[in-house]
Amino acid sequence: MDFLVHMEINGQPSDELLKKEAQRARELAEAGILRRLWRVPGRRANWGLWAAATADELHAALASLPLYPHLDITVHPLATHPNDPGSVGGPGRVPQT
Repeated sequence: MDFLVHMEINGQPSDELLKKEAQRARELAEAGILRRLWRVPGRRANWGLWAAATADELHAALASLPLYPHLDITVHPLATHPNDPGSVGGPGRVPQT
């Protein structure tokens, strides 16, 4: 299942904590849990596309982040849409010639 996750950092974390966070994010990406990550310009915030079998599995991944105690997190579960232009063979999909 895919989840759109918004995170905002509270306070000013140390450089060491930020390094640990970056390392953990790489590990989660390598595991296929963290799929994409976008920065919110001008803020200490991001939006990410996360994948997990269950909400509990997602929670465990988020709680494993070193910055977790300093984060405000909002999770939006995502479901497929029948009109998704990015789906293979879906409506609105232009055939390749």
